[in-house]
Amino acid sequence: MSWYAGLDIGGTKCAVTLGAPHEDNIDILAKRSFPTPSRWEDALEAMFQAVEALSRENGLSMEQLKGVGVSCGNPLDAQKGLILSPPNLPGWDNVPVTRLSQERLGAPTHLENDANACALAEWRWGAGRGSQHMVFLTFGTGMGAGLILNGRLYRGRNGNSGEVGHWRLSEFGPVGYGKLGSFEGFCSGGGLRQLGLDLAHQAVQLGKSPLYMAQGPDQVSAKTIAEAARKGDETALKVFELCGRQLGRGLAMIVDIINPERIVIGSIFARCEDLLIPSMQKELSREALHDSLENMLVLPAGLGEQIGDYAALSLAVGE
Repeated sequence: MSWYAGLDIGGTKCAVTLGAPHEDNIDILAKRSFPTPSRWEDALEAMFQAVEALSRENGLSMEQLKGVGVSCGNPLDAQKGLILSPPNLPGWDNVPVTRLSQERLGAPTHLENDANACALAEWRWGAGRGSQHMVFLTFGTGMGAGLILNGRLYRGRNGNSGEVGHWRLSEFGPVGYGKLGSFEGFCSGGGLRQLGLDLAHQAVQLGKSPLYMAQGPDQVSAKTIAEAARKGDETALKVFELCGRQLGRGLAMIVDIINPERIVIGSIFARCEDLLIPSMQKELSREALHDSLENMLVLPAGLGEQIGDYAALSLAVGE
């Protein structure tokens, strides 16, 4: 049986996933994850060993491994197969990951940034299936985009396409991607936390006590703010109303520039769409070209919490 391997490299966790093609989908056969070692040499060795061990445990022959996909945060050089010092991976300087993988595992290896990898996975197997023009937004630790244009992944001149998190949406606001009031500042896990703390400070001055502050500021997160919002907390609801409004503004810019059929959004949006959609939709309708909005859908990621596994496997399968 032919099979593929996906390697997902993160700042805190690495994951290895094995998958086998099944009709127009892929079946996940096995997965192993572990904390990211401090040295890149140790991390790659651990992932290669995990591929070999999982293949043995599942009765798979290494000779039938058809491809390996590596998903990692930017910056990287997909064409040369190099990881180029991502900020969350100190010491990963010019790491020739595709060459090392091909030498060790004996299969073609493809490297791509995580947003592009997720875009491919959602386009092939998730909420973007059947579209020709799709944008995927991460909306997790950061805000980045993967672009599928005319049925192909678009990378740009040097792989920096889709860096929508760097857009400045407001002169004032949370800091994200090193910029005050950026799309990432308003629409990311860290951005929601910043908004939550800022609005809580204002609320306390008005004699109010937001529910999500009950355990102290160190415990404030997108998750705790969402939990408070669903209990009707006024300040928490205001946080998501503001975040949704800026999300709609960012989406309107994407709609006007790209004119996509679908915008698929992962992570926090997929978990909190009930809190974000009302203000997002209002702002999107107000700001974007109406003709472009016709038949254009904004959808949560169809692959859910497993999107990282499918993302790396989508690179192994190829475009």
